[in-house]
Amino acid sequence: MVKKSVFKRKIYEEIREWKENRSEKYALLVRGARRVGKSTIVQEFAKSEFKTYIMIDFAHTSKEIMRCFDDMYDLDFFFLRLQQFTGVRLYEKESVIIFDEVQLFPKARQAVKYLVADGRYKYIETGSLLSLKKNTKDILIPSEEHKISMYPMDFEEFLWAIGDTITADTIKSLIRRKKPAGNDLHRNLMRIFRLYMLIGGMPQAIESYLENNNLQVVDEVKREIIDLYEEDFFKIDGTGLAGDIYDAIPANLSSNASRYIASSAKQGVRSERVRELIPEMLSSFTVTIAYRANDPNVGMALEKDTNRYKLFLSDIGLFITLAFKDKNFTDNVIYSKLLSNKLDVNLGYVYENVVAQMLKTKGNNLFYYTMESNRSHRIYEIDFLISKGNKICPIEVKSGNYRTHKSLDLFCDKFSSRIKEKYIVHTKDYRSENGIQYIPVYMVPFL
Repeated sequence: MVKKSVFKRKIYEEIREWKENRSEKYALLVRGARRVGKSTIVQEFAKSEFKTYIMIDFAHTSKEIMRCFDDMYDLDFFFLRLQQFTGVRLYEKESVIIFDEVQLFPKARQAVKYLVADGRYKYIETGSLLSLKKNTKDILIPSEEHKISMYPMDFEEFLWAIGDTITADTIKSLIRRKKPAGNDLHRNLMRIFRLYMLIGGMPQAIESYLENNNLQVVDEVKREIIDLYEEDFFKIDGTGLAGDIYDAIPANLSSNASRYIASSAKQGVRSERVRELIPEMLSSFTVTIAYRANDPNVGMALEKDTNRYKLFLSDIGLFITLAFKDKNFTDNVIYSKLLSNKLDVNLGYVYENVVAQMLKTKGNNLFYYTMESNRSHRIYEIDFLISKGNKICPIEVKSGNYRTHKSLDLFCDKFSSRIKEKYIVHTKDYRSENGIQYIPVYMVPFL
């Protein structure tokens, strides 16, 4: 059996916080997309932070262990059987039991309420919410769960994985000093960031890159993950529409539409039907959404327009593979040109997706804003709005050369009293001009 790489993940500290401050009263539920590394990180935590652990993978466990959950009234007997069948001794207050892929066995999730109340051991659950939601209709969801979300590896975690201990500190220093990198260093930092964009943050894709140093092989791994997600979408929607919505995300963004266009997923489909599937897709953590804010202010969640939204993929590496899905594989020529920024396409939509991913991973809910010019009837758009204190920060994303930022200017004139900082995220070096910070895209994760 090939041993999986265990990459350093920031969520480890969140799990430690649960153990130290919440585990007496709550089980931990780690939720996130499939293949994002949930099982690996909780097992690593259990090995390092507990005397012993039992990990029950409900995708592969035995019928004997499944039958242990039939009778939860006698917990002494339950723990006796569990230790006997797994060959692991449990120690009070020093052992943890992991329910991996808990969505596949709702009876175990329902048992959490009684197990936590018993207090002898700690409990961690992992699951894909796409199935979690589907499999909880007939059970009592435990309120004794502390939930945390796990995302694909961010840029800094990617740097750790490839053994780069310098780049993150370099970028943080440049931001702190509000200083441009200079031509040579900027080119180097952009190349490293584009490598992250091409590989993405799925642990399997990064592991494949480290083993093979071949982006075509990495692309095959990413296609397998996309296929897995699309199989999952059939579980929530047998018509295939959810998968079509997912497939159409790159095309939607590349069209510069000011919202997700339902017909791009399937000709003739009603936008209401698409909207019905969105909550299910969001619960899978495979996509991220940005809503149009009707009144951009600190409380934007209260002013969101649920009929106007944009969708993004949760991982930029999967996004690039999906964008070139018309080929059987994304060959190394395309990857090489993307890496050197020489591919003859407008890559603005690619950078928009990676910025959405980075902002979401940092805990931001995503909003954007559109306005129409009274004179020209042209639509002006602010790509992202985030809150900072009691103010908002507008963000425009640019991929190449540009001379004006009319949308940002109009927005700032209209809402001047509400604005804290103004950002243009681009592929050029850092500069500050007329109250606008021009941020190279590699700085976004460290803002």
